[in-house]
Amino acid sequence: MLPALLRIDSKDDTATALRDMAAGETALGVTLMEPVAKGHKVAVQPIAAGEPVRKFGFPIGTATRDILPGEHVHTHNVSTALAPGGAYAFTPLEQTGTSFEGPGFLGYHRADGRVGTRNEIWVIPTVGCVARTAQKIAERAAVLHAGKVDGIHAFPHPFGCSQLGDDLQGTRAILSALASHPNAGGVLIVGLGCENNQIKGMLEGIEHPNLRSLGAQAAGDELEEGLALVAELVGAAKAERTPAPLSALVLGVKCGGSDGFSGLTANPLTGRMADAVTGAGGTAILTEIPEIFGAEQLLMARARDQAVFEAIVTLVNGFKAYFTRHGEPVSENPSPGNIAGGITTLEEKSLGAVQKAGHAIVTDVIPYGGRVRRSGLTLLEAPGNDAVSSTALAAAGATAILFTTGRGTPLGFPVPTIKIASNSDLAARKPGWIDFDAGQVLDQGMDAAAGALLETIAAIASGRETAAERNGEREIAIWKRGVTL
Repeated sequence: MLPALLRIDSKDDTATALRDMAAGETALGVTLMEPVAKGHKVAVQPIAAGEPVRKFGFPIGTATRDILPGEHVHTHNVSTALAPGGAYAFTPLEQTGTSFEGPGFLGYHRADGRVGTRNEIWVIPTVGCVARTAQKIAERAAVLHAGKVDGIHAFPHPFGCSQLGDDLQGTRAILSALASHPNAGGVLIVGLGCENNQIKGMLEGIEHPNLRSLGAQAAGDELEEGLALVAELVGAAKAERTPAPLSALVLGVKCGGSDGFSGLTANPLTGRMADAVTGAGGTAILTEIPEIFGAEQLLMARARDQAVFEAIVTLVNGFKAYFTRHGEPVSENPSPGNIAGGITTLEEKSLGAVQKAGHAIVTDVIPYGGRVRRSGLTLLEAPGNDAVSSTALAAAGATAILFTTGRGTPLGFPVPTIKIASNSDLAARKPGWIDFDAGQVLDQGMDAAAGALLETIAAIASGRETAAERNGEREIAIWKRGVTL
C-alpha cells in the first residue's frame, strides 16, 4: 500500500500527500492539523518565519510565518525568494558520460541523415490572410490522397503581416524551421503576395528537397493550383519505414498543467527518457526558460564547457530582463491550475520541471527559431506557454514530444505529442487525451515505468498514433514579441 505522505529528500522539511488526507491523520510521525488535498505539502518539522522551505532537497521559497509540523504548506504561508537578474559561477559537475542501449524504431531515413517519425505533407502559410486557404488545400488533398502518405496537414497562424524587425524574423525563423522538418515528406508554402513575410524570404531559410510555393494573389484559382502542387509533393514523398536506432530520435520535453505529482512521477520519468536518448547518442531538447528560474544552476552545473555555461547565463538573465522590461515580476508563475494542484512557488515548479532533462550534459543553447546542431541536451529559448514552446520544440527538430501534465490538455502539435499523466486519476478520467500513465511510478517503481514508456515511445515513433493525432489536434503558435503596425 502507498504511504500517505512522501518525503522526497532527507533534507526536506515538507512531504507530499499522495491522497486526500483528513485532519488528525498521522503519517511520517506528524499529525495533520487540517485537511490536505493530494499533491499538496505538509510540514514534517518546524519551519521558522523567514527560513527556507525545502522540497526536492532545495529551497522552494521562504516561510512567511512560523509553520508547525502537520500544517498545510502552501501559498498562505510560503512566498517566492526569486529576484531579477543573477550572478553565477561555473562549478561543473564531474561529467562521466553514459551510454545506453534501448529499442530502436521504424522511421523515415532522409537524405541529410535525419530520421522522421512521420511522412506527411505540410501546408504552411506565410501570413494569416491565407491561413484558411492553406487549411482548405490540406483538407481537400487529404481526401484525394488518403493512404499515400501518413497525413496532409496545414498549420494556420495569424502572423506574417504588420510585423517588423526581430518580431518578423522570429515568425519567419519558426515557419522556415518547421518547413525543414524531417517529418515532412513534402512542404507547400502558401503566401498572399503583399505581406511582410514574403515567400522569397521564407524559401531562403528552408532546407527541404521536396518543396513548392504558391502565391495566392498571382494564382488564377489558388485552391486548384495548390491541390496540383500537393499532388506533386505526394508523388515525390513516397518512402518506407526502415529500422533506426534510438540515437536517431530527437526528443522534445515539455510540461503543461503541472500538479504536485509532476515532479514526483511524470517529470523524472521523462528525464529517464532524455537520459536514454542522449545516452544512446541522440538529442533531447528542453525549453520553457521562465520555468527553470530557481533551478537554473542545476543545468548550469551540467554545461559541457565554459562557453555553454555562459550561453545559459545569458539566456536566463535575458529572459528575466524580458519580464522586468514589461513591469512583471520574474516569479509570475505558477498558474491557477498549478496552485490548485499543489505547486506553491515558481521555484517548486522549476525544480520539478528541470527533471524532464534527466542528468544529460547540456551541449548547446539555441535561440527561438533555432535548430538542433548537436547530440546531447539542447536548451532552447522559448516561453512556458504550451503551444508556443511546443511549436518551438518541433521547429528545432524534435521528432516526438513528451508532454507531461497533471491537469490534462487536448492540445497536439506538428509532431507526435505523447501525453504523460502525472497521476492515475487523470489517466483514468481522460483516456482520450492521455497516452501514458506515470502514476504507476508510485506503485510499480521508476524502472518498470521507464521500460514501459520507452516501449510506448518506440511504438509511436514507428507509426502508432498518439491520442492527439487520433483527435485531429495539430496546432502551432508563434511567439509575438514586437509592435504590430
